[in-house]
Amino acid sequence: MLAQAAGPSGKIDCIAPANPGGGWDFTCRSVGQVLSETGAIDGSVQTTNMPGASGGVAFSHVVTKRAGQNDVIVSASTSTTTRLAQHQFPGLNADMVNWAGTVGADYGVIAVSKDSPYQDLESLLDAMEEKPSSVSFAGGSASGGWDHLKVLMMARADGIEPLNKIKYLPFDGGGEAMTQVVGGHIDAFSGDASETLGFVESGDLRVLAVLADGRLPGALSEFPTAKEQGVDVEGINWRGFYLPPKLSDEDVAWWEETLHKVYESPEWKEVMSKNGLIPFDRSGEAFKAYVHQQIADIEEISKEVGLIQ
Repeated sequence: MLAQAAGPSGKIDCIAPANPGGGWDFTCRSVGQVLSETGAIDGSVQTTNMPGASGGVAFSHVVTKRAGQNDVIVSASTSTTTRLAQHQFPGLNADMVNWAGTVGADYGVIAVSKDSPYQDLESLLDAMEEKPSSVSFAGGSASGGWDHLKVLMMARADGIEPLNKIKYLPFDGGGEAMTQVVGGHIDAFSGDASETLGFVESGDLRVLAVLADGRLPGALSEFPTAKEQGVDVEGINWRGFYLPPKLSDEDVAWWEETLHKVYESPEWKEVMSKNGLIPFDRSGEAFKAYVHQQIADIEEISKEVGLIQ
Protein backbone atom coordinates (compact mmCIF):
# COMPACT_ATOMS: atom_id res chain seq x y z
CA MET A 1 0.00 0.00 0.00
CA LEU A 2 1.37 3.42 -0.98
CA ALA A 3 1.74 6.02 1.74
CA GLN A 4 -0.67 8.95 1.40
CA ALA A 5 1.11 11.95 -0.12
CA ALA A 6 1.12 15.02 2.09
CA GLY A 7 -0.96 18.06 1.26
CA PRO A 8 -4.66 18.54 0.56
CA SER A 9 -6.64 17.26 -2.41
CA GLY A 10 -9.56 19.17 -3.83
CA LYS A 11 -10.83 22.58 -2.78
CA ILE A 12 -8.90 24.72 -0.26
CA ASP A 13 -10.72 26.96 2.21
CA CYS A 14 -8.89 30.21 2.93
CA ILE A 15 -10.45 31.94 5.92
CA ALA A 16 -10.21 35.75 6.01
CA PRO A 17 -11.10 36.79 9.59
CA ALA A 18 -12.84 40.01 8.42
CA ASN A 19 -15.28 41.40 5.85
CA PRO A 20 -14.31 41.64 2.17
CA GLY A 21 -12.03 44.51 1.20
CA GLY A 22 -9.44 44.52 3.98
CA GLY A 23 -5.88 43.19 4.25
CA TRP A 24 -6.80 39.68 5.40
CA ASP A 25 -9.32 39.32 2.56
CA PHE A 26 -6.74 40.62 0.04
CA THR A 27 -4.17 38.08 1.32
CA CYS A 28 -6.57 35.14 0.89
CA ARG A 29 -7.83 36.14 -2.54
CA SER A 30 -4.49 37.07 -4.07
CA VAL A 31 -2.56 34.10 -2.65
CA GLY A 32 -5.43 31.79 -3.62
CA GLN A 33 -5.19 33.00 -7.19
CA VAL A 34 -1.41 32.44 -7.34
CA LEU A 35 -1.76 28.95 -5.78
CA SER A 36 -4.09 28.02 -8.65
CA GLU A 37 -2.20 29.90 -11.40
CA THR A 38 1.12 28.26 -10.55
CA GLY A 39 -0.37 24.77 -10.25
CA ALA A 40 0.80 24.53 -6.63
CA ILE A 41 -2.55 22.94 -5.77
CA ASP A 42 -4.84 20.63 -7.73
CA GLY A 43 -8.15 22.35 -7.04
CA SER A 44 -9.23 25.91 -6.41
CA VAL A 45 -9.14 28.17 -3.34
CA GLN A 46 -12.34 29.66 -1.98
CA THR A 47 -12.19 32.62 0.41
CA THR A 48 -14.49 32.40 3.41
CA ASN A 49 -15.01 35.72 5.21
CA MET A 50 -15.41 35.19 8.93
CA PRO A 51 -15.43 38.57 10.69
CA GLY A 52 -15.74 39.07 14.44
CA ALA A 53 -13.65 40.00 17.48
CA SER A 54 -10.77 41.30 15.30
CA GLY A 55 -9.91 37.78 14.18
CA GLY A 56 -11.03 36.01 17.36
CA VAL A 57 -14.07 34.32 15.81
CA ALA A 58 -11.95 32.72 13.06
CA PHE A 59 -9.16 31.74 15.48
CA SER A 60 -11.63 30.00 17.80
CA HIS A 61 -13.44 28.32 14.87
CA VAL A 62 -10.19 26.87 13.49
CA VAL A 63 -9.01 25.63 16.90
CA THR A 64 -12.33 24.01 17.88
CA LYS A 65 -13.94 22.98 14.58
CA ARG A 66 -11.17 22.48 11.99
CA ALA A 67 -8.47 20.55 13.89
CA GLY A 68 -6.70 18.00 11.70
CA GLN A 69 -8.04 19.46 8.43
CA ASN A 70 -5.21 19.98 5.94
CA ASP A 71 -7.36 21.88 3.41
CA VAL A 72 -7.75 25.05 5.53
CA ILE A 73 -5.46 28.09 5.72
CA VAL A 74 -6.14 31.30 7.65
CA SER A 75 -4.94 34.77 6.71
CA ALA A 76 -3.04 36.56 9.49
CA SER A 77 -0.90 39.65 10.11
CA THR A 78 0.64 41.74 12.88
CA SER A 79 -2.95 42.60 13.86
CA THR A 80 -3.35 38.91 14.80
CA THR A 81 -0.29 38.92 17.06
CA THR A 82 -1.39 42.25 18.57
CA ARG A 83 -4.73 40.72 19.59
CA LEU A 84 -3.02 37.61 20.98
CA ALA A 85 -0.55 39.77 22.91
CA GLN A 86 -3.39 41.79 24.44
CA HIS A 87 -5.31 38.60 25.39
CA GLN A 88 -8.25 39.57 23.14
CA PHE A 89 -8.97 35.93 22.24
CA PRO A 90 -10.12 34.57 25.63
CA GLY A 91 -8.84 31.07 26.40
CA LEU A 92 -6.79 30.90 23.19
CA ASN A 93 -3.09 31.33 22.54
CA ALA A 94 -0.53 31.23 19.72
CA ASP A 95 0.47 27.61 20.41
CA MET A 96 -3.00 26.33 19.50
CA VAL A 97 -2.40 26.71 15.73
CA ASN A 98 0.42 25.96 13.27
CA TRP A 99 2.17 29.07 11.93
CA ALA A 100 2.92 28.35 8.27
CA GLY A 101 4.71 31.35 6.77
CA THR A 102 4.66 34.91 5.49
CA VAL A 103 4.16 36.24 1.97
CA GLY A 104 5.49 39.77 2.48
CA ALA A 105 5.00 42.79 4.70
CA ASP A 106 3.98 46.37 4.88
CA TYR A 107 6.26 48.66 6.90
CA GLY A 108 5.02 51.39 9.20
CA VAL A 109 5.56 55.07 8.44
CA ILE A 110 5.24 58.34 10.31
CA ALA A 111 4.19 61.14 7.98
CA VAL A 112 3.12 64.80 8.13
CA SER A 113 1.43 67.22 5.74
CA LYS A 114 3.53 69.19 3.27
CA ASP A 115 3.02 72.38 5.35
CA SER A 116 3.95 70.80 8.67
CA PRO A 117 6.42 72.69 10.87
CA TYR A 118 8.12 69.34 11.53
CA GLN A 119 10.75 69.04 8.80
CA ASP A 120 12.28 65.82 10.12
CA LEU A 121 11.77 63.12 12.74
CA GLU A 122 14.12 64.84 15.17
CA SER A 123 12.05 68.04 15.36
CA LEU A 124 8.87 66.01 15.92
CA LEU A 125 10.45 63.97 18.71
CA ASP A 126 12.03 67.07 20.28
CA ALA A 127 8.56 68.55 20.66
CA MET A 128 7.30 65.31 22.24
CA GLU A 129 10.28 65.08 24.60
CA GLU A 130 9.37 68.52 25.92
CA LYS A 131 5.65 67.72 26.11
CA PRO A 132 4.39 64.28 25.04
CA SER A 133 0.87 65.58 24.33
CA SER A 134 2.09 68.39 22.04
CA VAL A 135 1.92 66.24 18.86
CA SER A 136 -1.32 64.52 17.81
CA PHE A 137 -1.30 61.33 15.67
CA ALA A 138 -4.01 59.88 13.45
CA GLY A 139 -4.22 56.23 12.37
CA GLY A 140 -6.60 53.73 10.84
CA SER A 141 -6.67 51.26 13.74
CA ALA A 142 -8.46 51.40 17.09
CA SER A 143 -6.86 52.81 20.21
CA GLY A 144 -4.34 50.20 21.31
CA GLY A 145 -4.26 48.73 17.79
CA TRP A 146 -1.23 48.40 15.52
CA ASP A 147 -1.11 52.01 14.18
CA HIS A 148 -1.27 53.34 17.75
CA LEU A 149 1.39 50.91 18.95
CA LYS A 150 3.83 52.02 16.24
CA VAL A 151 3.74 55.56 17.65
CA LEU A 152 4.24 54.26 21.18
CA MET A 153 7.13 51.99 20.14
CA MET A 154 8.87 54.90 18.42
CA ALA A 155 8.36 57.16 21.44
CA ARG A 156 9.60 54.46 23.80
CA ALA A 157 12.74 53.94 21.69
CA ASP A 158 13.36 57.70 21.96
CA GLY A 159 12.90 57.67 25.75
CA ILE A 160 9.75 59.84 25.77
CA GLU A 161 7.70 59.62 28.98
CA PRO A 162 4.96 59.16 30.03
CA LEU A 163 3.75 57.27 26.97
CA ASN A 164 0.10 57.42 27.99
CA LYS A 165 0.11 61.20 27.46
CA ILE A 166 0.67 60.80 23.71
CA LYS A 167 -2.38 61.81 21.68
CA TYR A 168 -3.66 59.21 19.21
CA LEU A 169 -6.94 59.56 17.32
CA PRO A 170 -8.41 56.46 15.64
CA PHE A 171 -10.25 56.64 12.30
CA ASP A 172 -12.08 54.12 10.11
CA GLY A 173 -9.09 53.34 7.91
CA GLY A 174 -5.85 54.98 6.85
CA GLY A 175 -7.42 57.08 4.08
CA GLU A 176 -9.61 59.01 6.51
CA ALA A 177 -6.69 59.45 8.94
CA MET A 178 -4.40 60.83 6.20
CA THR A 179 -7.10 63.26 5.05
CA GLN A 180 -7.21 64.71 8.59
CA VAL A 181 -3.43 65.16 8.58
CA VAL A 182 -3.31 66.65 5.06
CA GLY A 183 -6.16 69.01 6.09
CA GLY A 184 -4.05 70.26 9.00
CA HIS A 185 -6.42 69.02 11.74
CA ILE A 186 -3.97 66.47 13.17
CA ASP A 187 -0.16 66.75 13.26
CA ALA A 188 1.05 63.35 12.07
CA PHE A 189 -0.07 60.09 10.49
CA SER A 190 0.84 56.58 11.64
CA GLY A 191 0.11 53.89 9.07
CA ASP A 192 1.64 51.52 6.53
CA ALA A 193 3.85 52.49 3.60
CA SER A 194 1.49 51.13 0.94
CA GLU A 195 -1.37 53.32 2.22
CA THR A 196 0.60 56.55 1.73
CA LEU A 197 1.65 56.11 -1.91
CA GLY A 198 -1.12 58.25 -3.45
CA PHE A 199 -0.71 61.13 -0.98
CA VAL A 200 3.09 61.02 -1.23
CA GLU A 201 3.03 61.07 -5.03
CA SER A 202 0.64 64.06 -5.04
CA GLY A 203 3.03 65.87 -2.68
CA ASP A 204 0.42 66.34 0.06
CA LEU A 205 2.15 64.07 2.56
CA ARG A 206 5.78 63.94 3.61
CA VAL A 207 7.16 60.77 5.20
CA LEU A 208 9.42 61.64 8.16
CA ALA A 209 10.41 58.07 8.96
CA VAL A 210 9.96 54.57 7.63
CA LEU A 211 9.87 51.98 10.43
CA ALA A 212 12.00 49.45 8.55
CA ASP A 213 15.48 48.00 8.77
CA GLY A 214 16.57 49.62 5.50
CA ARG A 215 15.19 51.96 2.87
CA LEU A 216 12.16 50.81 0.92
CA PRO A 217 12.29 50.27 -2.84
CA GLY A 218 10.49 52.36 -5.43
CA ALA A 219 8.57 55.55 -4.71
CA LEU A 220 9.45 55.57 -1.00
CA SER A 221 13.20 55.08 -1.42
CA GLU A 222 14.01 58.75 -0.79
CA PHE A 223 12.55 58.65 2.72
CA PRO A 224 14.88 57.84 5.62
CA THR A 225 14.29 55.10 8.17
CA ALA A 226 13.85 55.89 11.86
CA LYS A 227 17.01 53.83 12.48
CA GLU A 228 19.04 56.10 10.18
CA GLN A 229 17.87 58.96 12.37
CA GLY A 230 18.99 57.29 15.60
CA VAL A 231 15.67 55.79 16.72
CA ASP A 232 15.91 52.01 16.88
CA VAL A 233 12.37 50.95 15.99
CA GLU A 234 10.82 48.69 13.36
CA GLY A 235 7.10 48.40 12.66
CA ILE A 236 6.42 45.43 10.42
CA ASN A 237 2.90 44.47 9.44
CA TRP A 238 3.66 41.03 8.04
CA ARG A 239 1.09 39.14 5.99
CA GLY A 240 0.91 35.37 6.18
CA PHE A 241 -1.00 32.29 7.29
CA TYR A 242 -1.65 29.87 10.11
CA LEU A 243 -3.07 26.34 9.85
CA PRO A 244 -5.40 24.34 12.11
CA PRO A 245 -4.03 22.32 15.04
CA LYS A 246 -3.46 18.53 14.99
CA LEU A 247 -2.05 18.33 11.46
CA SER A 248 0.60 15.74 10.58
CA ASP A 249 4.20 17.01 10.40
CA GLU A 250 4.09 16.13 6.69
CA ASP A 251 1.04 18.32 6.05
CA VAL A 252 2.53 21.26 7.95
CA ALA A 253 5.80 20.90 6.00
CA TRP A 254 3.82 20.68 2.73
CA TRP A 255 2.07 23.99 3.43
CA GLU A 256 5.29 25.70 4.56
CA GLU A 257 6.98 24.67 1.31
CA THR A 258 3.98 25.49 -0.91
CA LEU A 259 3.49 28.99 0.54
CA HIS A 260 7.21 29.59 0.19
CA LYS A 261 6.96 28.64 -3.50
CA VAL A 262 4.16 31.20 -3.86
CA TYR A 263 6.38 33.81 -2.21
CA GLU A 264 9.25 33.05 -4.63
CA SER A 265 7.07 32.98 -7.78
CA PRO A 266 7.15 35.75 -10.43
CA GLU A 267 3.34 35.88 -10.23
CA TRP A 268 3.48 36.80 -6.55
CA LYS A 269 6.34 39.28 -7.04
CA GLU A 270 4.03 41.14 -9.44
CA VAL A 271 1.19 41.18 -6.87
CA MET A 272 3.63 42.55 -4.28
CA SER A 273 4.93 45.36 -6.46
CA LYS A 274 1.39 46.39 -7.50
CA ASN A 275 0.21 46.52 -3.89
CA GLY A 276 3.25 48.07 -2.21
CA LEU A 277 4.19 44.95 -0.28
CA ILE A 278 7.79 44.55 0.84
CA PRO A 279 9.84 41.32 0.87
CA PHE A 280 9.48 39.59 4.24
CA ASP A 281 10.23 35.90 4.33
CA ARG A 282 9.69 33.69 7.37
CA SER A 283 8.44 30.13 7.47
CA GLY A 284 8.27 27.10 9.75
CA GLU A 285 10.21 27.28 13.00
CA ALA A 286 11.70 30.70 12.18
CA PHE A 287 8.21 32.13 11.67
CA LYS A 288 6.90 30.54 14.87
CA ALA A 289 9.81 32.01 16.84
CA TYR A 290 9.18 35.40 15.23
CA VAL A 291 5.47 35.29 16.16
CA HIS A 292 6.30 34.47 19.79
CA GLN A 293 8.88 37.25 19.99
CA GLN A 294 6.48 39.77 18.47
CA ILE A 295 3.71 38.76 20.91
CA ALA A 296 6.12 39.20 23.85
CA ASP A 297 7.22 42.64 22.59
CA ILE A 298 3.66 43.85 21.97
CA GLU A 299 2.49 42.50 25.35
CA GLU A 300 5.29 44.37 27.09
CA ILE A 301 4.54 47.73 25.48
CA SER A 302 0.76 47.21 25.89
CA LYS A 303 1.33 46.78 29.64
CA GLU A 304 3.68 49.75 29.79
CA VAL A 305 1.09 52.08 28.28
CA GLY A 306 -1.76 50.70 30.34
CA LEU A 307 -3.64 48.99 27.48
CA ILE A 308 -3.61 45.71 29.43
CA GLN A 309 -2.91 44.82 33.06
